[in-house]
Amino acid sequence: MIVAMQETAREEDIQRVIDHLIRMGFSVHRSTGVRQTVVAAVGARVDFDVRNLEVLPGVQEVHRISAPYKLAARSFRPQGTEIRFPNGVSVGGEQVLVMAGPCSVESREQLFTIADHVRRAGARALRGGAFKPRTSPYSFQGMGIEGLKLLREAGDKFGLLVISEVMEISQIASLLPYVDILQVGARNMQNFNLLRELGRVRKPVLLKRGIAATFEELLLSAEYIMMGGNYDVILCERGIRTFETYTRNTLDISAIPIIHKLSHLPIAADPSHGTGLRDKVAPMARASVAAGADALLIEVHHDPERALSDGAQSLYPEQFSKLMSELQMIASAVERKIA
Repeated sequence: MIVAMQETAREEDIQRVIDHLIRMGFSVHRSTGVRQTVVAAVGARVDFDVRNLEVLPGVQEVHRISAPYKLAARSFRPQGTEIRFPNGVSVGGEQVLVMAGPCSVESREQLFTIADHVRRAGARALRGGAFKPRTSPYSFQGMGIEGLKLLREAGDKFGLLVISEVMEISQIASLLPYVDILQVGARNMQNFNLLRELGRVRKPVLLKRGIAATFEELLLSAEYIMMGGNYDVILCERGIRTFETYTRNTLDISAIPIIHKLSHLPIAADPSHGTGLRDKVAPMARASVAAGADALLIEVHHDPERALSDGAQSLYPEQFSKLMSELQMIASAVERKIA
């Protein structure tokens, strides 16, 4: 249920509504916009009369929400969610944040070389895996804590935000000192215990869509995080599994405008995992920005033929620089700008 307060509602009016909902047995979440406060009530109770709320002072209107996700729904924050970082970068507003870097941290020289390239090209966040979930147990699994330390050092040196993947609950505490954004991979989209714990964290979480997940399943996964009080969630379309085998996955560009309609949460696109092919990354990145993506996650490597993971889908630095110039023009055409 959504309770929209009047613009002139006083703080005591809002608190009265919250107290009333709590007495009714609901879990209550408050969203304060520029002009209006919205109160979301989440719970299984259905035997209530919305008129009891509508007559309270300061209440403008009350809506029952039929969608199973409440906090992630567009109605909870009609103006949309914009996540702001201390360095002036934001996600969900006018800016399009580009997060670029290697699939995995392999060495200090590798990471710093790539970080220097992507920052000079215009990226504002450094991506890189320290803990790598791999299909084969014999593949490179990442550098762990040492990789996180290198990511933070490179991020600080080049003025980049840092995003890296968390695979399990026990890793959360290890990542927090080093990263600005915690990434949940497609394999963990429905790891509900992990999502609950991330709801307790007060850092943004990028949540990737599972390989066969519907939009509703993705938004319900985001709901697990938001139920814990962490509303800074970035959804990510990274490609789904279809019957086509030419590309690694099928990047669902339509997910971007659909998610914007269903949810207030910003959405990123990952054309690297979405295609798995270097020459397809740039076209899909351009299409994603044109479709309204709030952020891009792109793999870049200075020597992809020797990369320990996902070299075939990693752009050369010069390809990334060219792409960034193209994205600036596309962003401008859709009244956005590359962060």
